[in-house]
Amino acid sequence: MSKFGNYGSNSDLTVSLGLQGVAAEYWNLTPEELAKATLERNQGTETNLGALAINTGAFTGRSPKDRFIVKDEITEEAVWWGNVNIPFSPEKFDALLDRMMEYAAGKELFIRDSFACASPSYKMSLRVVAEYPWSNMFAYNMFLRPEASEIQDFSPEWHVVCLPGFLADPERDGTRQSNFAILNFTRKMIIIGGTGYTGEIKKGIFSALNFILPHQKNVLSMHCSANIGKAGDTAIFFGLSGTGKTTLSSDPNRMLIGDDEHGWSENEVFNFEGGCYAKTIDLSEEKEPQIFHAIKTGALLENIGFVENSNVPNYEDGSITENTRVSYPIYHIDNAANPSLGASPKNIFFLTADAFGVLPPISRLTNAQAMYHFMSGYTAKVAGTEVGITEPTTTFSAGFGAAFLPLHPATYAKLLGDKLNGTDIKVWLINTGWSGGSYGVGQRMKLSYTRAMITAALEGKLDDVAFETLPIFNLSFPSTCENVPSEILNPRNTWADKEAYDATSENLAKKFVDNFKKFEEGTHAEILAAAPTLVH
Repeated sequence: MSKFGNYGSNSDLTVSLGLQGVAAEYWNLTPEELAKATLERNQGTETNLGALAINTGAFTGRSPKDRFIVKDEITEEAVWWGNVNIPFSPEKFDALLDRMMEYAAGKELFIRDSFACASPSYKMSLRVVAEYPWSNMFAYNMFLRPEASEIQDFSPEWHVVCLPGFLADPERDGTRQSNFAILNFTRKMIIIGGTGYTGEIKKGIFSALNFILPHQKNVLSMHCSANIGKAGDTAIFFGLSGTGKTTLSSDPNRMLIGDDEHGWSENEVFNFEGGCYAKTIDLSEEKEPQIFHAIKTGALLENIGFVENSNVPNYEDGSITENTRVSYPIYHIDNAANPSLGASPKNIFFLTADAFGVLPPISRLTNAQAMYHFMSGYTAKVAGTEVGITEPTTTFSAGFGAAFLPLHPATYAKLLGDKLNGTDIKVWLINTGWSGGSYGVGQRMKLSYTRAMITAALEGKLDDVAFETLPIFNLSFPSTCENVPSEILNPRNTWADKEAYDATSENLAKKFVDNFKKFEEGTHAEILAAAPTLVH
């Protein structure tokens, strides 16, 4: 067995994983070395601008039904078990890990030492052991990179083992099918097999932090992006995939703290990661210049198409998946904050892509409404984004990230409420979805208008304007906003058929109320009163 690269004093994987007989260990290689290794193994393509493009195989997205958490003394009473957090036995985990290590024997492995959490108070060391060089490159891009001096004495608290070529036997191993991602909080380990989708690595650590920080350290973990203005004012953006979380936090006039995962301690917002993971479908320099220019040497593109007979990416090509992605280290963004942290936020934005065209493009929420919409986590999927979706479909995801929350949603909501109480933090609901009708009739809200509304909120230009109230949802929205046509601020006014708007609004409100029934027990009356008011 050969070792290559820089490895720390605790570099023997036999002790931590029971790993023996590996053909070669490649430790902490540079992105250039990893790209070269990928190309030499015919696992990728170098694009015209130097970025590496790879295909993740059969899985081009996460597989939520194949994500498990080991049920043991640490998790049994704390985890909110169900369809999101599926239990797995400790014995099955140990046996499956042993089989993975048998599979790894005789193979080359790529090992990366990293950190999560930019705050020194909460920094977590982790080691990623990967079968493919590009999986290791993803870890380099997405996690915090140690200094050379930190590598020599590196001792990981958590391990991530990613072996896409290893297929589980469901009957023997206790999985649902051949792919899996399993968290073990006692062994402080995440094992991933049967899938090359790199997001499983990232979201595995995110899920771990979503347990550790709120449950053990009283820190609110958040599925959000964040940036900071020249005056030191922090803004955070909650939103599910496709709502604009990455796009809207990439602002040339503000420094980027991070695009996806953060913690909020007593007086600090800090990035969990060291990079960005952005969607590239229909990416253009005009609409998203910062992301567009971040795609260069060191960036890792996933499942994209190419202009015919060339190595030029075709970002309009969704033939492999609509979920085309790019990861890149945060320093590819010119105005990234270093270190990736800021003060407690002045403004919080909840992003929703309302495909029904009901919600205002911007609303200011009361604290009770903020809690209600945080627990609801609403957006909508439209035709073509997923197999089987032929019309707008409501999606509710508590905390705007239920798929990654091991604890009961009320745990995160209470932490948010505690942080809002007694402050002048403003919370805004932003509809990046449709106006003038539902999907197929109305038009998608222009990105330039959304940016203008967010800028106005950040600069305090909405503090003194008149506000109106939207019936049923009882949302307060401005009558005017700089650089935005006033007629689009009231969604009802944008519909030609006002009766159709009223009926659609009532129908969406019923979906909100029905979704929230599972939270009613134990939820404060003030939050329940923030629900839409049904007419019928």
